[in-house]
Amino acid sequence: MKQALRSAAIAVTVAVGVGVATTATVAAGKKAAVSSHEHGRYIVTIGGCNDCHTPGYAMTGGKVDEKQWLTGDSLGWRGPWGTTYPVNLRLYMQKLTEKEWVEKARHLTARPPMPFWALNEMKDADLRAIYRFVRALGPAGQPAPDYVPPGQEPKGPYVTFPAPPK
Repeated sequence: MKQALRSAAIAVTVAVGVGVATTATVAAGKKAAVSSHEHGRYIVTIGGCNDCHTPGYAMTGGKVDEKQWLTGDSLGWRGPWGTTYPVNLRLYMQKLTEKEWVEKARHLTARPPMPFWALNEMKDADLRAIYRFVRALGPAGQPAPDYVPPGQEPKGPYVTFPAPPK
């Protein structure tokens, strides 16, 4: 009888221990997901992504509702390379897996003014956090206008960059 009670007590102790450990693991997992999302938001904010990829963001000192963030812009950036437009990242990220995004960001080259070299140097954890944040925002907006080659006039508004020094 004592052995049966002792076995039952051990079983209950193990069950409670497993339950506490499982609860802690699940809670830690939820905290990590929230932390990654918030970290992505932070990187997007301090990295200046919104300055180009969110219409009106730079001109309003960042006072654009987060619902509009990263939807691309029709304001072109014109220089010797032609005219480029900030991609709608909310639509772009929907087409990629997290692994594909990290690989693309790691090897990206782009026309000005995109500072692709900053993405190339980011840690994988930072790139994954950006991906998770943008994906959490969900798809919104329209695709950005297509690239306009040098010598062709863009249809909409644009900012002109001076030619680089020789």
